[in-house]
Amino acid sequence: MKYALCILFIALFSCQSDGFSEQEYIDLTYELDEENLVSHLSIEGYTADKAFGRGIPELSDLELSFFGIGNAMFDQSWVSSPATTTSRDGLGPLFNARACSGCHLRDGRGKPLLENGADSEGFLIRLSHGNNQITGPISLFNYGGQLQDDSNLGIQSEGQIEVDFEIITGNYPDGSPFELRQPKYRIVNENYGSLGNAEQSPRIGQQVIGLGFIDALSEASILENEDINDADGDGISGKANYVWNVKQNKNTIGKFGWKANQPTLEQQVAGALNGDMGLTTSIFPNENCPDGIDCSTLHNGVNTGDTVEIPDEQFSRLMLYQAAISVPKRRDFKNVDVLKGKELFSALACVSCHVNSFTTSDYPLLSQISEVTIRPYSDFLLHDMGDALADNRGDFLANGNEWRTQPLWGLGMIELVNDHTFLLHDGRARNIEEAILWHGGEAEQSKTDFMNLSNEERQQVLRFLNSL
Repeated sequence: MKYALCILFIALFSCQSDGFSEQEYIDLTYELDEENLVSHLSIEGYTADKAFGRGIPELSDLELSFFGIGNAMFDQSWVSSPATTTSRDGLGPLFNARACSGCHLRDGRGKPLLENGADSEGFLIRLSHGNNQITGPISLFNYGGQLQDDSNLGIQSEGQIEVDFEIITGNYPDGSPFELRQPKYRIVNENYGSLGNAEQSPRIGQQVIGLGFIDALSEASILENEDINDADGDGISGKANYVWNVKQNKNTIGKFGWKANQPTLEQQVAGALNGDMGLTTSIFPNENCPDGIDCSTLHNGVNTGDTVEIPDEQFSRLMLYQAAISVPKRRDFKNVDVLKGKELFSALACVSCHVNSFTTSDYPLLSQISEVTIRPYSDFLLHDMGDALADNRGDFLANGNEWRTQPLWGLGMIELVNDHTFLLHDGRARNIEEAILWHGGEAEQSKTDFMNLSNEERQQVLRFLNSL
């Protein structure tokens, strides 16, 4: 397939040089409906505050009502218990954010830590001391699986994060300079013991668009692109991560998270509520308790008649909201430079990992999402991205060099939604170009080929990516 795309790319550019008009070139290269990344369920997304966070069309009146309730839950700030409210208390005792939107502002992307002492805006550090391929990363007995840098009154936070940056300079083969910025994080004020030997992995909260469509993908559709031993010899050897599924009590394919370490949207949401805000659900019913403190002596947000802080009925509203968030339509999709960038993107073999065609399976939560063609620009598989991006931390079957291919839909809207363009798992890339230049491992050849393009061609690739 990759070679066929390359031949098509060459043919199209040869045709244009042989006298084809701009409109003829557009007609040759534009694919019908390619602007609709989730088929007829795509939405217009031209305004900053509405680009993300809007539901798919065709929601029923009841679903719209639940969508609104879930949206309110996503945005609400939780408080510690006891409080005058009985539906918004239960925060902590340790936490990273007071609201889902604290990490995903306007359903968008978090920001990295840019200066010491700054408040977190969707940034955290995962912690572990080893990894079990069946049960996952081994949590620290006195810290758990992530550093919580905030806490309720009277309880010490686990610590704070500081950062320094190393500037890396280089040049393209045509002499154009570039500059990369590598963050160096450290944890200070370790209040529950030394973290000197802990495995640490910085993470940024991702935008939460299109999650229901990902949840609706069958395991078989993901495995179609798996090539662990690189049998086709193209240098790409993606593999699925198999992770612990709490409800099924077994390992199933991971779809969500930077390492594909969550199997379902439901478990992803419940895990974030528990880890990031200290809120309990039926999936994760235990408090994240500081070492040496008996959480049974602390107030919690469990109401009379309930056993967890977010009962199943309330949780289901948040789930519908997360599943029903649509994906904005592409912009400038018939612009000649964008179309040339699309062909270059294919010729560079970027589509080997950033796969642009899936069909969802049956999805009982939202039947509208079932059997829909989508263009996520991801294969949802793990790939070796090279030593420069490695966190050296295992996560089920993912090793320290491997990351899930990030979906690219909505990429060009992040700046409008969140007023920044920080990318990659820890936000080190300040824009799309830098993100490409950080690629290594299985993507090394594609990166090298990108660098060997002319400046005009590189800008065309970037214009295509910004159209997504």
